[in-house]
Amino acid sequence: MKLFLDSADFDAIASRWETGLIDGITTNPTLIRKSGRDPLEVYQDLKELGVQDISMEVTGETADEMIHEGEALNKQFGSVGTIKVPCTREGLRACRHLSKARIKTNVTLVFSAAQAILAAKAGATYVSPFVGRLDDQSVAGLEVVRSISELYRIHRMETQVLAASIRSIQRVVRSFYNGAEICTLPVDVFDKMYDHILTDAGMDIFRNDIIETNERLSTMPSLGGVVRHDPYDSFDR
Repeated sequence: MKLFLDSADFDAIASRWETGLIDGITTNPTLIRKSGRDPLEVYQDLKELGVQDISMEVTGETADEMIHEGEALNKQFGSVGTIKVPCTREGLRACRHLSKARIKTNVTLVFSAAQAILAAKAGATYVSPFVGRLDDQSVAGLEVVRSISELYRIHRMETQVLAASIRSIQRVVRSFYNGAEICTLPVDVFDKMYDHILTDAGMDIFRNDIIETNERLSTMPSLGGVVRHDPYDSFDR
């Protein structure tokens, strides 16, 4: 299982990257626009941060334009760059060309198993079904993830399923349960994966117990000058 962050906010990415739990980054024109920065600068900063897999979406409309842009990005960023193309006729033509050149590709805007079959045939490294957008249309996004994953498993396709448009922790877990190798998620959803009310309650109990233990021990004779301290003092109470 791999977790990618779906973001172009460098500061937000950098602080989560330090956890060692993030495997890659996906970007798109909307996220780049929100960052207010030149996409090439964002990609370079992420590369220098140490990210080894960055999905970089091309903006051309024809296959030739996408190929030209993809090759230029590959020349500048090498294997760090995964060229993101749309699941259209032109996009899959570009995917086929780039894949034959051993350039990693991510076919995006996938909404059906049929599209995923074509993407795999085109040699895509990743295929990105959009779970949340499918759910918005009263289509079971997770079922699309499951059907793609099962088809790839049966036919031993090398293309990996990268579940995208993830809006909740439940969708992260269920995407993996339904066969996705990777989930890309917004920073806020990643942050929420840490949280559980019972974990918080348990930590409160541990803090109270260690305080009581130290208070009791403080009334006992000193053990050779050993200084007792609260190991939870550094926690944000």
